[in-house]
Amino acid sequence: MPNYRIQRLAERIKEELSDILQRELKDPRLGFVSITDVELTRDLQVAKVYVSVLGSEEEKETSLETLQRAKGFLRTEIGRRIQMRHVPDLLFKFDTSIEHGARVHELLLELERKGELTRDGEGTDEAAKEERADDE
Repeated sequence: MPNYRIQRLAERIKEELSDILQRELKDPRLGFVSITDVELTRDLQVAKVYVSVLGSEEEKETSLETLQRAKGFLRTEIGRRIQMRHVPDLLFKFDTSIEHGARVHELLLELERKGELTRDGEGTDEAAKEERADDE
């Protein structure tokens, strides 16, 4: 199966999972969960579902356990919505890229407040100032 078809199917699974979590899965243990990405294996047997959970570490763990317990229901719903012969096994994983990006953003803001970084992303040390003066 061509790679673009796998990517299209992964995107469709992501959309359907997001919709199911938002509208049909009514579990109070499930926190604020967002599906950030779905990666399918080439044989379509396994789908890695990357989730982002807003909350404490305990809430994140509880949400992941809840998703694991609801795996059968989620697979059934995906199979019903997307006409597939075999629905892939769902492996839920935390997506830490959003948290990592927020941390990098905080560090950049801190450097900017200290005066060590300007808005254009360059440092403000004397060597950088001299280098910019030489360029002009």
